[in-house]
Amino acid sequence: MPETPKQIIAEEHVAPSGLSGFIGKFTVLRGAQRDLWLTFLIKLLIYTAYSVTNKTMVLWLSKDLGFSDQAAGALVGWVWAPAMTVFTLLAGSLTDAIGLRRTFFLGVGICTFARSVMILTKDPTLALVCGLLPLAIGEALGTPVLLAATRVYSTTAQRSIAFSIIYALMNVGYFVAGYVFDFIRSLDLHVSIAGFQPTPHEQLFGVSLALEILLFPAIYFLRRDPERDKTVTKTDAARSGFWTGIAGTVQKSANETAALFRRLIGQSGFYRLLVFFLFIGFLKAIFLQMDYVFPKFGDREMGLHAPVGKLAGINALLIIVLAPVIGALTQRIASYRIVIIGSIICTVGVFVMALPTDWFVPAADSALGHALGHGYLQLTGAVHPYYIMSAIYLTIFSVGEAFYSPRVYEYAAAIAPPGQEASYGALAYIPFLVGKLLIGTSGWLLAAFCPEHGECHAGSLWLIFALAASMAPIGLLVFRRYIQVPEAGRQD
Repeated sequence: MPETPKQIIAEEHVAPSGLSGFIGKFTVLRGAQRDLWLTFLIKLLIYTAYSVTNKTMVLWLSKDLGFSDQAAGALVGWVWAPAMTVFTLLAGSLTDAIGLRRTFFLGVGICTFARSVMILTKDPTLALVCGLLPLAIGEALGTPVLLAATRVYSTTAQRSIAFSIIYALMNVGYFVAGYVFDFIRSLDLHVSIAGFQPTPHEQLFGVSLALEILLFPAIYFLRRDPERDKTVTKTDAARSGFWTGIAGTVQKSANETAALFRRLIGQSGFYRLLVFFLFIGFLKAIFLQMDYVFPKFGDREMGLHAPVGKLAGINALLIIVLAPVIGALTQRIASYRIVIIGSIICTVGVFVMALPTDWFVPAADSALGHALGHGYLQLTGAVHPYYIMSAIYLTIFSVGEAFYSPRVYEYAAAIAPPGQEASYGALAYIPFLVGKLLIGTSGWLLAAFCPEHGECHAGSLWLIFALAASMAPIGLLVFRRYIQVPEAGRQD
């Protein structure tokens, strides 16, 4: 999924104001059809399975398959994650060609096969070719289908709150995945099934596989759309064979994507948006490190099986609450200004992790440290200062994310020439791609500053991350005159 823009533009409709209007936004779902609720369930299961896998990925590559920190980081940042982004861009047309239910089944079927391979094999080549790469394809198929299903199965009145719930469920899935990740690792189970002894990382993939299997009955009960099925039967996919049709649709999607870039490349607004997204990519890299760096960092600095999943869950919980509130309070301020404010706040949060740990020892020994460490995180013994530092960092970062993240996609629409908003909106995955390419270097940073064997210079590691995050606000301010465009009805 799993990458879903956090800003969905839906049809506007007049609603009552005040408390009755606020409650009315939710009561419109009272008459929602069963398929919409099934879509919500599918979103939760898909994102929880995806997030559990994401948190486990770098540890599995290194501990189970024997890849170095550098190789594991490169595989995640330069192969797995970008492949998912590319396939996501191609998946929209496939969904239109074969229908929602078929695309759901296809994606879940591919993920089920891929996860099974990743659990059962220790051969690196087989795990990558028949596991990791197909999983990227299967996961990519889920993103446009979920958005399309939410739109198809909701009425105009329900649409805005339905997309808000989809976004909230994404964060709920991230939070649940953190608990699952920490729980399975803390059990440290040593089981044997007919001679097969799954490692903790294979056990975590097993949880993801179980969630994936639960998707089959949920998808089965989705309503068939007679009009869509009738359209599908007329496509080349139906006439020339299912798999041949899929191949043709993928090629068509690739051609359409290439045509999109050719059409945009001659427009000045396109280059402005590319520069804008490039700087946002540095913030996305910091967000992605919670899955791809934090697990190894936690084990090496805070102790084996450190509950980094629950720590990362702080971000998910705060975003669910803060994003709509901050969005409502800042709706009349220009998106560009809000993105700058958010990026500054995010960067300040990262710098907390680079501060001397001695400064946070009193806080770790205080009632707050006890509540966080022994209460929320269920630790035993002394609370490492980095738990306090991480909680502060994630809290500040979440506030910044609530400012900037929804407005990134809105600004893409604002900068677009009239009639080309959708084309510019399609570029919204570029920050994720930039962030993934940047995070591909994280293995080298871990090996240099926080190796598996040797002293961990955590402050230096996080100082580099903080300086990288600083590129976002500095770049947005320095190039403001070139990037920013006026936004109708907004204060600059």
